[in-house]
Amino acid sequence: FIYEQYITQGLSNFQTSSQSFIVLALISIQWILLGYSLAFGTDAGGHGLIGGLQWIGLNGVGAAPNPDYAPTIPASVFMIYQAMFAIITPVLITGAFADRMKFSTFIVFTLIWTTIVYDPIAHWVWGIGGWLRELGALDFAGGLVVHISAGLSALAAAIIIGKRIGFKSDNMAPHNVPMTILGGILLWFGWFGFNAGSALSAGSLAANAFIVTNTSAAAEALTWMAISWKHGGKPNALGIVTGGVAGLAAITPASGYVGPLSAMIIGGAAGILCYFAMHFKNHKTNIDDSLDVFACHGVGSAWGVLATGIFASVAINHAGANGLVFGSFGLIISQFIAVVVTGVYSFVMTVIILKILNATMGLRVRDDEEIEGLDITQHGEKAYV
Repeated sequence: FIYEQYITQGLSNFQTSSQSFIVLALISIQWILLGYSLAFGTDAGGHGLIGGLQWIGLNGVGAAPNPDYAPTIPASVFMIYQAMFAIITPVLITGAFADRMKFSTFIVFTLIWTTIVYDPIAHWVWGIGGWLRELGALDFAGGLVVHISAGLSALAAAIIIGKRIGFKSDNMAPHNVPMTILGGILLWFGWFGFNAGSALSAGSLAANAFIVTNTSAAAEALTWMAISWKHGGKPNALGIVTGGVAGLAAITPASGYVGPLSAMIIGGAAGILCYFAMHFKNHKTNIDDSLDVFACHGVGSAWGVLATGIFASVAINHAGANGLVFGSFGLIISQFIAVVVTGVYSFVMTVIILKILNATMGLRVRDDEEIEGLDITQHGEKAYV
């Protein structure tokens, strides 16, 4: 994700990559002290809204498996695997406000956002007793918990923080497309652990998730290439990579519930939806979501969650449910509710957090600092010497 961030839009290289790195450190500590218990602890109050504090500081989380979550591996392994989801989600949001936000405010925002947005949503969807889980909503590897929450929060952040100086007037083209392609390759490969790993065992379910993840990414990359070729006259390499990443986001919630042919449809349709969402944002609005987090992750995964309600099959995963294609209408209703609730909660809470931080710490760097570049003004370093 560092590659996806700091290469694609000619951004301050050290500053954006350092945001990713500090989130890795910050949320690793937050997850151990508090986050894991809030997300996966026994439901507090019985309303399905938040976990309790019995696992605070990893108290009681050790080598013995937790049969509720992962009966085949140590509870501590499940905990640290889930930590990676908690880490990557706020990293995604940073793409929406690159080159604008004060580093000190960013640290506070990340800590607050993870605690009051990510952790509750993770409990709703994945926690025992979580209300969306009890409703029947399915999210195999983080479409709701990771990508929709990040996508809608990114949209809120881009609106509240505002656009970069020179947006749509200065040249802000990508400055290193070969490195973008390398980043796309790393993301595509790494996503297999993200999705297939969510099976929590090496078996047929993991194999299926592996296959459909690759299939959806391929279908969306090809679809994006075809559309951009038709629109722009040439197949754009950056667009092909973007399409592949959006296809990965789209299949994430469905990867443990659908087969390869369904994955082709999910990826192909996501290519159309995400391409035109990005096109609309770029040409019809002044929203400076620098890395198109909303268009790729938010829109792509919203479609993926709904598509799970259409194409899911108990033949793929007996712990899931049948979708519309296989004779059940109820699942798509649960999926729709989950998309709306997760998206609205993420957007509104992000707006509130940013408004409070703007009034207390300030969100943006000064204009002269932004013009000079955040590598120097925030960190006192240059990416290239």
